[in-house]
Amino acid sequence: MTRILVADDHRLIAESVSLSLSMSEGFDVEISDSLSSTLEKIISEPPYSIVMLDLRMPGMDGINSIKKVVDAAGDANVVLFSANADTHTVARAIEVGVRGLVPKTLPLQSLGSVLRLIQSGQMFIPAENRITPGDARGQSLLSESELAVLQMAASGMTNKHIANNLDMNEARIKMHMRTICRKLGARNRAHAAMIGRDMGIVDH
Repeated sequence: MTRILVADDHRLIAESVSLSLSMSEGFDVEISDSLSSTLEKIISEPPYSIVMLDLRMPGMDGINSIKKVVDAAGDANVVLFSANADTHTVARAIEVGVRGLVPKTLPLQSLGSVLRLIQSGQMFIPAENRITPGDARGQSLLSESELAVLQMAASGMTNKHIANNLDMNEARIKMHMRTICRKLGARNRAHAAMIGRDMGIVDH
């Protein structure tokens, strides 16, 4: 059974989400209301499939707290659960392993489908929270060289051709691709290209 942890100190929201996911989707849902209780549940309870993490509950202190949850969660998919996460925060969170953003404004009837998408290995980021080309905040996600490598890889170029174009050796390009996949949470270069297009940092 899919196990979900809703980490949110807004009790009404957390209980509404829990009830909807339990009754309509058949998920096993638990609730925590602080960073400490969230980490305790992740460590002591059976593994969760997804952790929905509120950014403003007690104990949360930006990216460092998000990284603590991601590190503790292991194979679980950690997603931000927020009504007002800005693009920069989402980009930084993805850097440390978060799998996307579930806005609190998302209709409950759509939530199950979104969580199943995330559980399948996909990343979910609403259009309004995606990084757009030329957005300076997006540059914190990938370096200039990494963006160039990803763009060329997405266009179908081999590592050898990319290396020739950028005047680098192939080993350097492979290292860049590993870093790109890690930062984007991608399984391979094709997945990285797809995520890059979704985020608007790679041309379609």
